[in-house]
Amino acid sequence: MAVKNNDRLIGLSVVIPVYNEAESLRPLYRQLAETLAPYDYEVIFIDDGSTDASRAILTELCRVDLRVRVVCFGRNFGKSEALAVGFRESRGEVIVTMDADLQDDPQEIPRLLKALDAGYDLVSGWKAVRRDPWTKTLPSRIFNGITSRLTGIRLHDFNCGFKAYRRRVLDHLRVYGEQHRFIPALAHWRGFRVTELPVVHHARPYGRSKFGAWRFVAGFLDLFTVLFLMRFKRKPLHLFGSVGLLCFALGLLINLYLTIIWIGGEHIGTRPLLQLGVLLMVMGIQFLSLGLLGEMLTQHAAQSKEEGHFYEVLESPRTYEIEAEYPVGTASGS
Repeated sequence: MAVKNNDRLIGLSVVIPVYNEAESLRPLYRQLAETLAPYDYEVIFIDDGSTDASRAILTELCRVDLRVRVVCFGRNFGKSEALAVGFRESRGEVIVTMDADLQDDPQEIPRLLKALDAGYDLVSGWKAVRRDPWTKTLPSRIFNGITSRLTGIRLHDFNCGFKAYRRRVLDHLRVYGEQHRFIPALAHWRGFRVTELPVVHHARPYGRSKFGAWRFVAGFLDLFTVLFLMRFKRKPLHLFGSVGLLCFALGLLINLYLTIIWIGGEHIGTRPLLQLGVLLMVMGIQFLSLGLLGEMLTQHAAQSKEEGHFYEVLESPRTYEIEAEYPVGTASGS
């Protein structure tokens, strides 16, 4: 991820999506300024098409504090798009994301940073004691349980927006749709070290939640997308081929059975089972063809520029001493 603005890297960027949170913005700014005073930091607010006074308040904060930056959308694009732009505009070696509704406590930020210092690349907040009505907590608990089991990373709270990232994590990830909640799973799949930290969660003091029931429907649909990308992005034939072979085998067995009874003298031309057997075999061939086409596209992507897994190379300091004594292309001898 290229750092475009002002070129200078700083210690910490706090990225905050905002959508109609006018009452919360000034108190949130004061809490952030007090908590982050010891740090070299910036705060990036992303106004996601607010229709209240949020933009005016953010403009005012931006004018009085050089550490505050504001990105303004012409309309509401959603939290994932807001975070993606915030990540792109940030200059921090560490990026913290949080919500603007005062339910996330800025005083938890030093704890998140301390967890990063322990050797992790991503620290995800966990609202262990959540101050929300059961109509939000119960569906969220079900969603988190299913997501944790299917993705293989055991987190209690994928929906928590309070997270801390090292910049290298975001350099390797791209989020869209509603995939922001799956960033820990995607980061874990790419080889980064991910952990979870219980954080304080406050009741919402102003306004109401901007997320309805559709949020969970969209979340489950994006879960399927993430699972596909995690498990079959580099081997699509394993998915489509498995389904294709199963369909073809079932169709073949049905048709063999019909062939045997036809040889025995029974009429099969009008039996629905014959149509099912032929249909399954055709579907099997189609799924196998889709898998092969996917493999061709995957091979093409692998030969061109494609993002790989994250890894580090550790070498002894003696390596550089040896290279300095015997540069590449030279040989020693008596």
